[in-house]
This record gives sequence, structure tokens and C-alpha cells, in this order.
Amino acid sequence: RMAYLFHENDLPRLVSTVPGRERVFFVSKELTDTDAMLAGVMHYKKGAASPLHQHANCEHFYFIMEGKATVETAEGVREVGPGDLIFFPADNRHRLRALEPLFYFEYQAPNQFKTTILEGTQDDLLWERKDGKVWVQS
Repeated sequence: RMAYLFHENDLPRLVSTVPGRERVFFVSKELTDTDAMLAGVMHYKKGAASPLHQHANCEHFYFIMEGKATVETAEGVREVGPGDLIFFPADNRHRLRALEPLFYFEYQAPNQFKTTILEGTQDDLLWERKDGKVWVQS
């Protein structure tokens, strides 16, 4: 395989059908032809949140680069900010809520998982591409 270099502005931006969240993948099956991982950056507007959810068969982490948020797990709710890394073992329920504009890196492996929404709707898994196509999180 060849190495590759992408700039965030050159990749498709995925906008959540639930307002306030945008994501850009750097590593995905579509871009790099691998299911070993899924990685990219996320932008949340103040007040935006993911649904409470969990991923079967998937280790997952967030690395907060800018902004502050709360992260909810089975252990409770904690405030996080720049420099914090949050690791979620497979099947660990979690939710992230932006207290201010938020920018973070997200990594999931392997990219062969199923997401279960615990609080929210299936619309929370729908993301519209800039080019008008819709990407559905598995």
C-alpha cells in the first residue's frame, strides 16, 4: 500500500442531520481501502451532543484539541478539554456534549462494528456529505 497525505479541507465534510456536528474522515474504507480502523476529526458547535451510544467490537478514543465538553460513561459525567484523551473499550456506553465549540480527533478500531443508540434516534447516525450523498454510520 502507498502512504497518503490529505488535508482536512480537501476531504468530504460530513454534516450530521442532527444539527451541530461535522466530521471529516482521514482513514476510512472509502479513502484508504482498509477496515482496520476509522479515524478523523470532529467539530461540534456549543451545545451539540452525540447520542448516548455504544459500539460492539470496537475500541474507540477521542483526543480533545480545542474547546471543552462533558463526557458521559457508565461511571458518570466528567468535564474534558484540550490535551485530554478519552478511551472507550468495546461496548462501553458514551456521550459527548460540547460546552463550547469543540474540535477533537476520533479513532475507532476495527472499522467492523455496529453502533447501538441507547438515548436518541437513528437520525443521530445519519451524516450528509457536502456532495449531497448520505453516509450512514454502521
